[in-house]
Amino acid sequence: MRTTLNLADDALIAAQTLARRQQISLGEAVSELVRRGARAPAGPTARSADAPLRGRFALLPRRDEAITAEHIRALMEREGL
Repeated sequence: MRTTLNLADDALIAAQTLARRQQISLGEAVSELVRRGARAPAGPTARSADAPLRGRFALLPRRDEAITAEHIRALMEREGL
């Protein structure tokens, strides 16, 4: 089905990355990500604290604070990157 979506920047990047990795269209990637989200258990207890890696990245626990570009820049400065 053809439709128009307004995606947040991070959601678009995730979909584009998946599309490139799997060599599928952007629409197919968005559909796959929506299906994954629909299958995922809901609520804060859905994932244990010692969950395995997903892909190459470890999942961090949920926080009440959004990580901003300023947080990243400060950390990179502190780490000398």
